[in-house]
Amino acid sequence: MADAMIFECHLDDFEQRVIAGSHEVPILVDFWADWCAPCHAIAPQLARVVNDMQGRVRLAKVEVDEGENMKLAGRYRLRGFPTVMLFRDGRDLGHFAGARAAHWITQWIDEHLAAAG
Repeated sequence: MADAMIFECHLDDFEQRVIAGSHEVPILVDFWADWCAPCHAIAPQLARVVNDMQGRVRLAKVEVDEGENMKLAGRYRLRGFPTVMLFRDGRDLGHFAGARAAHWITQWIDEHLAAAG
């Protein structure tokens, strides 16, 4: 994940890279698993949205089966994967589960950012 707009994140750096980082730019968090087909289906859609938004949002990828990352899924009471959450100013603005089209994701982000002010 060489692209600075898309990066891997883990339990030990989540607070710094996502919570603190969301004070600079909104951050989507993709909670995914390698065994999850819908996770693989949404990944290119999320990448397209982040690239199309040209720096207005970043994407953190959290593989829930890696290390202690499942603790993050537990912290946010996630029940299925993929689950995508949107953080801004350290707050969870919303989440959705399952694969979605890029245009739907873009509209969802815009609506949640507008509602948050």
